[in-house]
Amino acid sequence: MKAYVTGASGFVGSHVARELTEQGAEVRGDRVDLLDLDALRRAINGCDAVFHVAALYSYDADPQLMEQVNVAGTRNVVRACVRAGVHRLVHCSTCGTCGPVPGREATEDDEPPTSELAVPYKRTKLESELIVRDAAARRELDAVVVNPTTAVGDGDFRPTPTGRMVADVALGRMPGYVASTGLNIVDVRDVARGHVLAYERGVTGERYLLGGVNLALYEFFAAIADIAGVARPRVRVPYVLAVAAGGAGLVNRDEVRLARLPMYFTCEKAQTMLGYQPGLVTPALARAVQEALQATEKGRG
Repeated sequence: MKAYVTGASGFVGSHVARELTEQGAEVRGDRVDLLDLDALRRAINGCDAVFHVAALYSYDADPQLMEQVNVAGTRNVVRACVRAGVHRLVHCSTCGTCGPVPGREATEDDEPPTSELAVPYKRTKLESELIVRDAAARRELDAVVVNPTTAVGDGDFRPTPTGRMVADVALGRMPGYVASTGLNIVDVRDVARGHVLAYERGVTGERYLLGGVNLALYEFFAAIADIAGVARPRVRVPYVLAVAAGGAGLVNRDEVRLARLPMYFTCEKAQTMLGYQPGLVTPALARAVQEALQATEKGRG
């Protein structure tokens, strides 16, 4: 198989490219401007599969730039795949397009709360996913969607908002936690394997949550602190105070918006339909913490 991976130099994309290579695929990962349709066509030409992983994952970037990269960029990827006759597109979305849902784990049949679509990252990821699913529904393109939860592990060098959070806790810079929320944490290597499984076994037009374990935010932070050998965050912040801090500009308002509900998900569909089997997240957290501490040491040097 010849595969092109958008975002192959990024956190998740680099793991997808490595997983494909280890399974014998010929992988192209040339960095291409997603807004340059001709360049995309050249990069994709001759490929059997495209894994669209590139996206602007940020809660403080310019919303217009997010619209260009996440939405217009995805539209161009779809167009290029259709023109090149690509066998299958695997589109990397986010669990945030499936929820969260109050009181239970969200599934692929769920939708995010309307209030959370005020967050540009979440809104643009949903719009980009709908472009892919619409192309599949109109039978223009054989495409499947994967929806990773909160991925952790090695290689988050830039880092992503998740990587910054891990680093802040590991370095003792996170004294508190928002009491109302939680996350589904998954090893990025499992997410990469899930991409390949979706290519091999996914049903056209379907989406598959690629998750791991649901943890309250305090549990997540405690696990990171224990690995790093620092004190666990102790300050329990009620959501109403987090909202006030966001309004005052002390913390990111969009991240606070997404902390109202526990972001819990189930990956039962991927397990049943794709054979997806996530492993323990502790080794992935250990790799993430180690890199965060090493990066700090290099910065001091």
